[in-house]
Amino acid sequence: MVFAKAPIPGAVKTRLIPSLSAQQASRLHERLINRTLSLCCGTGVGPVELWCAPDTSDAFFQQCARAFDIALHEQHGADLGERMYHALSARLAQYPHVVLVGSDCPSLTPDLLREAFTALDRGVDAVIAPAEDGGYVLLGLRRIHLDLFTGIPWGTDRVMAVTRRRLEQLNWQWQELARQWDVDRPEDLARLAGLPEFAGLRMG
Repeated sequence: MVFAKAPIPGAVKTRLIPSLSAQQASRLHERLINRTLSLCCGTGVGPVELWCAPDTSDAFFQQCARAFDIALHEQHGADLGERMYHALSARLAQYPHVVLVGSDCPSLTPDLLREAFTALDRGVDAVIAPAEDGGYVLLGLRRIHLDLFTGIPWGTDRVMAVTRRRLEQLNWQWQELARQWDVDRPEDLARLAGLPEFAGLRMG
């Protein structure tokens, strides 16, 4: 499950502005989504779905569905926690375990995805990959509980710490993967430009 917002200029990657223009930030957002979908589809760990906000109608999402032959689903909920809870609950009703990733983590690798699925196959209740900014970039579950998604300070550097406490309070078995980095702040751009696939951030 890949979570993504529609690439509307001025509505995505706003913290990268004015280091990038609104149009450049939107195009970068598209490139990050494409990179994530390509990685997930190429890993072969299972069916890949793109969960879209605010809905699936954006032309870019339709293009992704055709290019990667994947299903599109609409996110529902008032905040990120509610949207994640709804999506994960829906898929856990069909699959023994699921993995949800964000679309802006260039450090995500096939090996990390496989490690997440291997942990879930072994029977842990949850697997999570923390982010350097205090959030997380991947969440895999065999079961679900509302406490993991309500009262979380989304968008702050306390997300992972609070989530750890909730997992401990639930007395779940869980595995934490290697820390990753995502693209949210202007200082992330230089690091991103150092990757061959984003060399120079030449977005036209």
